[in-house]
Amino acid sequence: MQAAGDMRQANLTGIALMCAGVFCLSINDAIAKTLTEDYTAWQIAFLRNVIALPVVLLITLRMGGTAALRSYRPVTHLWRGALWVIGMFCFFTSLKYLGLAEATALIFVAPVLVTALSALIFREEVGARRWTAVLVGLLGVVIVVRPGGEAFQPAALLVLGTAFLYALMLLSARFVDPRESVWTLSLYLTGSGALIGVFIQPFIWVPVAPDDLWLFAGSAVFGTAGMTMMTQAFRFATPAVVAPLDYTALIWASILGYVFWAEIPDLFTYLGAAVIIASGIYIVLRERALGKEPVPERPAP
Repeated sequence: MQAAGDMRQANLTGIALMCAGVFCLSINDAIAKTLTEDYTAWQIAFLRNVIALPVVLLITLRMGGTAALRSYRPVTHLWRGALWVIGMFCFFTSLKYLGLAEATALIFVAPVLVTALSALIFREEVGARRWTAVLVGLLGVVIVVRPGGEAFQPAALLVLGTAFLYALMLLSARFVDPRESVWTLSLYLTGSGALIGVFIQPFIWVPVAPDDLWLFAGSAVFGTAGMTMMTQAFRFATPAVVAPLDYTALIWASILGYVFWAEIPDLFTYLGAAVIIASGIYIVLRERALGKEPVPERPAP
């Protein structure tokens, strides 16, 4: 009975951490959307990483000790950082033209793409049921995007590009040395993102208004806090329990979009999102049944 009680408590802790983490990432996205009015996505991503780096360093030292500072394959982290930074650029740019809920709904397709790419790139065996789920998820994307229709927004392609790059980044974790902890991955991802951004800033830099400094700081704090809590959620509970809670981001995105920009997503956005979410949850549950490790979470811009 004690063991069952401990498991229940661990699951509840994981659920609370996941919900709080998703909320923080939604705030991060809303701040980024606000900043796109005056700054390029490259600058937003760069300053987010630079400000977050000391915080991530402290978290890494606290959770993993000095051993977590060592990387056995630093070049791999640089490539992962490049995928992440380009993905952030695409997502932040899309927020300038899309509603927050619409962009959030489309980014949910990333775990679905992980399943498809794992079969195409790594020749992983993916059965008919999971392939069906992948196709259903892509159908959900079509419902949201509506290519060729009057409501089609080209910026939606940027979000799909973000999902594709994030899927590649998640799969690239297979090339990371197994001796490195999740905290090492987080530190080097943030650090490599900041390093890459240094070479871009001379061409796009815009002086930061004093009133906007707190927004950049808020993006770094909420983004880092969100990813830390989501990571911890998976340490307490199984992916099958907490991974589906990532989709609560659509609720927060809808609320924040309405409050700050008077955005009201149409029925097709929610219908397509429901299809994408259903396919993603099915893949998580199916992989659990097969004894595989489901995709833990979407990376945060």
